[in-house]
Amino acid sequence: MNPKSSILNTAKSTINLESEAISNLANLLTEDFVEAVELIYNSKGRVIITGIGKSAIIANKIVATLNSTGTPSVFMHAADAIHGDLGLILEDDIVICISKSGNTPEIKVLVPLIKNAKNKMIAITSNKESFLGQQADYVLNVYVAQEACPNNLAPTTSTTAQLVMGDALAVCLLELRGFSSRDFAKYHPGGSLGKRLYLRVNDLSSQNQKPKVGLEANIQEVIVEISEKMLGVTAVVEDDKIIGIITDGDLRRMLSKNSDFSNLKAKDIMSKDPRRIQEDAMAVDAKEVMEEHGISQLLVEHNGNYAGVVHLHDLIKEGII
Repeated sequence: MNPKSSILNTAKSTINLESEAISNLANLLTEDFVEAVELIYNSKGRVIITGIGKSAIIANKIVATLNSTGTPSVFMHAADAIHGDLGLILEDDIVICISKSGNTPEIKVLVPLIKNAKNKMIAITSNKESFLGQQADYVLNVYVAQEACPNNLAPTTSTTAQLVMGDALAVCLLELRGFSSRDFAKYHPGGSLGKRLYLRVNDLSSQNQKPKVGLEANIQEVIVEISEKMLGVTAVVEDDKIIGIITDGDLRRMLSKNSDFSNLKAKDIMSKDPRRIQEDAMAVDAKEVMEEHGISQLLVEHNGNYAGVVHLHDLIKEGII
């Protein structure tokens, strides 16, 4: 067989096997899942998620997902837990223990300690008849028929199933909490996704200079204003109200049409009633206006008065585009 074909076949087989296992998870859901979600939702404590080996890596990811969607969570490595880290678990905390077999030595030592502390325990395991499955208050069954590994040894399908079950928990809790896009932005202020949800036009325009000329400004004054303020545009204002706009493109068109422009004024070459946006509008709204009308700048208003300029480059710099 062609080596390239062999690689593609293996990849397709892996994806198909894992997708079938994930699809079957829906059939394994029981009332335990509902009760586990309600337990976490109504809890006054945190969610402590523990595991060992590859399951510990999955636990870390589930912790990250829960924290970013409004459910305070902490990772605790199962091996470290029995050597001092049990102190992480507080009275009202709920423990989620992840283990494919549910019978590893560390789990067998850890589980009775959690039970003795009276903390509620949720198991995510492929073996509900295991030690973990029998001891847990709630069992989320992530049984898989086989690993994608040809030797059926390396955790592949099983860890994917664990991860998906964690996502199911997180999404159910997110919906119960009414977790909104604004909540998401609060937890993701540094990322581009968060910026799309909280960054306002004024956050960008206030960082720019504020080019403006009057209706009677001559062409030299217009050119100087556009050049000095470095935004490729100037507003034409009267009594602080936007009357028009002149872009560097307007200047080029003016030069191509007029051999003598010494007597031209700003009012002669400006575009009337330009596109504008309120300074408290979302930055992503400015992006949509620019894209819809094929422009690179928007004049900004505050209470009907000229307040500045937001430029396409501002949006690019902040990752909005």
